[in-house]
Amino acid sequence: MQPILLIVFLPLLAALVAGLGGRVIGKLPAKAITTGALFISCALSWPIFLSFITGAAEPTTVHVLDWIKSDGMQVDWALRVDTLTAVMLVVVTTVSSLVHLYSWGYMDEDPSQPRFFAYLSLFTFAMLMLVTADNLVQMFFGWEGVGLASYLLIGFWYHKPSANAAALKAFVVNRVGDFGFSLGIFGTFLVFGTVSIPVILAAAPGMAGSTIHFAGMTANTMTVLCLLLFVGACGKSAQLGLHTWLPDAMEGPTPVSALIHAATMVTAGVFMVCRLSPMFVTSETAMTVVTYVGAATCIFAATVGCVQNDIKRVIAYSTCSQLGYMFFAAGSGAFGSAMFHLFTHAFFKALLFLGAGSVIHAMHHEQDMRYYGALRKQIPVTFWAMIAGTLAITGVGIAGVFGFAGFYSKDSILESAFASGTVHGGIAFFLGAFAALLTSFYSWRLIFLTFFGDARWAASEHIQHALHGEHEDEASVEDGDSAHDTPVAPATGTGGYHPHESPLSILVPLILLSVGAVFAGYVFAGHFVGVEAGAEFWKGSLSFSAHLAEAAEKVPFLVSFTPTIVMLIGLAIAMNNYLRDKSAPGRFVATLPGLHNFLMHKWYFDELYDAIFVRPAFAIGRFLWHRGDEATIDRFGPHGAAALVGLGNRVTARVQSGYVTSYALVMLLGLIGAASWALWWAR
Repeated sequence: MQPILLIVFLPLLAALVAGLGGRVIGKLPAKAITTGALFISCALSWPIFLSFITGAAEPTTVHVLDWIKSDGMQVDWALRVDTLTAVMLVVVTTVSSLVHLYSWGYMDEDPSQPRFFAYLSLFTFAMLMLVTADNLVQMFFGWEGVGLASYLLIGFWYHKPSANAAALKAFVVNRVGDFGFSLGIFGTFLVFGTVSIPVILAAAPGMAGSTIHFAGMTANTMTVLCLLLFVGACGKSAQLGLHTWLPDAMEGPTPVSALIHAATMVTAGVFMVCRLSPMFVTSETAMTVVTYVGAATCIFAATVGCVQNDIKRVIAYSTCSQLGYMFFAAGSGAFGSAMFHLFTHAFFKALLFLGAGSVIHAMHHEQDMRYYGALRKQIPVTFWAMIAGTLAITGVGIAGVFGFAGFYSKDSILESAFASGTVHGGIAFFLGAFAALLTSFYSWRLIFLTFFGDARWAASEHIQHALHGEHEDEASVEDGDSAHDTPVAPATGTGGYHPHESPLSILVPLILLSVGAVFAGYVFAGHFVGVEAGAEFWKGSLSFSAHLAEAAEKVPFLVSFTPTIVMLIGLAIAMNNYLRDKSAPGRFVATLPGLHNFLMHKWYFDELYDAIFVRPAFAIGRFLWHRGDEATIDRFGPHGAAALVGLGNRVTARVQSGYVTSYALVMLLGLIGAASWALWWAR
């Protein structure tokens, strides 16, 4: 049996066993089956990836079965294995297997563990189907599969209204993006006559400059197709405009946050753009749009992340910002750099999320960083793991010596954007550099508020619940319109609570992910973005420009040193505000309250969408309910018919008097009427 078949279908089999038979086999077997299946998939994925690293492997396609045959359309269920697939296989299976293991400790007290682990494995299967797709229909199957699984996982704690609302929001927002993606697939089939990805990519250059009629006008064919497909990427990868679901996804358990944000759902859009990169490079307009949307998302999310107090939401907005980096790298033509950042980001972002979960576990589900402090000695392993993740995401390193993962991938993106020589590439470079400064600031702000300073645990309601023996599910701290709009100064002190380090099932994934966050960039940079090794490594699985890679290596020293400069500036500001002069944040808010409120309300996107879409939709619904359903359909339909029957009943009841003379009179009148009708008809 081909290894790729086991890699893809073992998680599905495990999900079915745990989901359908969880109550029969129990919690421990359900967890063991799903976790074991993912570790087997992971163990089989790494040799495939390393074989492409060494150049020993060649792209191949494994036919599974004939799927759809309808007139001129034929769709086979096949698994495509090339370099791009191999990269995604190790990302998805590595992070997912560690999340499964992590969940043993984190979800230990949850009564619905078989269901949770079944959802995790189903999510992984759907993502694996997406990244191994050989045609657009199969990709869409995986695309919708991760959407379904994310809905189930975000709303896992369905007894919480906020979790149900977040799951529904994610589902609805993604349906908007998926509508554009489906139109793009329809249009691609119309233009190319096939949904086979290899055939489409081979024919794409020949369609450059052609036109198509769309929405009542004539437009460039490839621009229309690429932008429609990109709408789907915006929804799945939470780009500006369709990003609003991502922070609310924090309502799910923390392992879900790590899985969605690091390895699966949110990277699907980046993967799709890179997979279809030969299509995108045929349209300069599409590339420009991708660059601007990515750069705008990058700066938007970074600014909002600076004011968040919920530890998970800081990391969530960080994810949104890092995805923006990947997209403007792709828009600049540096698809290798985009995938390299996706690869390194998976390690350090999963590490940060799972590290945040370990902190939350230690603090009895308290997620507000303002009630942390002085935790580095209480949970030392978690502290050093979070430090490794922060060093990676902020891009700490020395050129030519050593750097953490983000040092290589983020620098490669910024250098490629500058080297592209385009206006949109130059703008993306400056926005990306400023976003890197903000990334450094909010990342170190998280570290300083959580692990340094005075203990501020006494003011936490969750800690008080713990001291009084009250059990809670993981709580979500909203950052909306309440007291979180203004900084607070919680009472210092421990309140008698003593945080504890997490169990080994949580710490082992943190340690393993720390290795990736430290070394992934240093080890694999040459293969992903190297001038000569890059083209050999990708083997045509995406559009790799050796010319752009060479130009990126020759940018001016100031350009290549810019990420380090802005990283140090962000670190210095965070140290000043949260270690040296702790009154500085309060003075900033007092000086610029409008800006602070603007950022706290996330640029008012939710309020804007509420005014434009949600309230009108509810108003239309209420009108159709009261005026249409109740006042029209019910009034003249079932209610009207019932009233008419009642009226007839009352009339006939009056006739039924019980007197024989009355009945005789009615019979006589009936006979007279019948005779009169017969005589009239005879005439």
